[in-house]
Amino acid sequence: MLIVKKFGGSSVADKECIFRVAERCAEDYKNGHDVIVVLSAMGDTTDDLIAKAKEINLNPSKREMDMLLTTGEQISVSLMAMAFHKLGIPAVSLNAFQVKMHSTSTYGNARFKKVESERILHELGYRKIVIVTGFQGVNKYEDYATMGRGGSDTTAVAIAAALGADACEIYTDVDGVYTADPRIVPSARKLKEISYDEMQELASMGANVLHNRSVEMAKKYGVQLVVRSSMNREEGTVVKEVVKVEKLLISGVASDKNTARISVIGIEDKPGTAFKIFNTLAKKNINVDIILQSVGRDGTKDISFTVAEDDLQDTLAILEENKEALTIQEINSQESVAKISIVGAGMMSNPGVAAKMFEALTNARVNIHMISTSEVRITVLINESDVERAINAVHERFGLGE
Repeated sequence: MLIVKKFGGSSVADKECIFRVAERCAEDYKNGHDVIVVLSAMGDTTDDLIAKAKEINLNPSKREMDMLLTTGEQISVSLMAMAFHKLGIPAVSLNAFQVKMHSTSTYGNARFKKVESERILHELGYRKIVIVTGFQGVNKYEDYATMGRGGSDTTAVAIAAALGADACEIYTDVDGVYTADPRIVPSARKLKEISYDEMQELASMGANVLHNRSVEMAKKYGVQLVVRSSMNREEGTVVKEVVKVEKLLISGVASDKNTARISVIGIEDKPGTAFKIFNTLAKKNINVDIILQSVGRDGTKDISFTVAEDDLQDTLAILEENKEALTIQEINSQESVAKISIVGAGMMSNPGVAAKMFEALTNARVNIHMISTSEVRITVLINESDVERAINAVHERFGLGE
């Protein structure tokens, strides 16, 4: 049996944590299984590296940031290999170049294109535990390109898919997927299982349990995931295509503070204007989420939309650079906003879900700025200061607590 195990930064934060992970992986190895371990950088290493970069240059190039950030995972995997050796278990650490993990060229937000399996299979053939750096790929220029925060999840799924692994286990500092972040909502309940579609929506809307592209890839290649804690032996949450139990109306509530709103004012009210704006941003790899267009007046209209806060300055620069061509009279932005989303496959066949959510927010005196919906999700944009009150109110209104 081939098992891929991914451990997050808090799971390998120090010496004790590293040996705890090594001993846990050694159990499967001693039971005769082939084991691949994917690791994130230790603890707050990535944040510390970002801080060091900002000491040198407040606006460092994304390529150089990726060169810097990939060192975090290389420290993790080499130390983990040493821990296995200390336990008398053969192991080898590999980075993205050694595997080789081919990616697109977008620094800071790359996607995997292909994972070569020869080196990993060669090392497994010698009965070694293979430890691979998460979060990083190699692009066509033979540069490192990182997958964005949480990208180690996607590394694990990509390897599991490429090698046809029997299991892909994601270990983190929580023991599964909850109906809401238990640090914000004390009554949040752990789910035994959740569908790929629901998990992907939760992940993309701010639930920090899984990287959203890891779920997208797992669904595409049929990789069943299990999310569980690295700190205890409790059963986790299974993420798969079909959920056996009757689908809940709502599976969870998520919040995302990494959000900024941009408004472009006074653009021409004619066909093709919106296309030009969003096509310009797409060419620069800017992802846009919620979009709201005003009713036209005096031959002009306004469009508001949200982007990740990390992309705000790049987005503003692109719009300013193309202001005349895009017929923009004025550009406004706001950072103190957040998204609240409810997700559930059951809402497709149950009218009134949106009204129930809006009622909860009204009773909690939370103002809604923008609204976006899909078949399994409703998202609203609110003030960042209202997040905790809003998510608790919505969670309670749908009876998601224990």
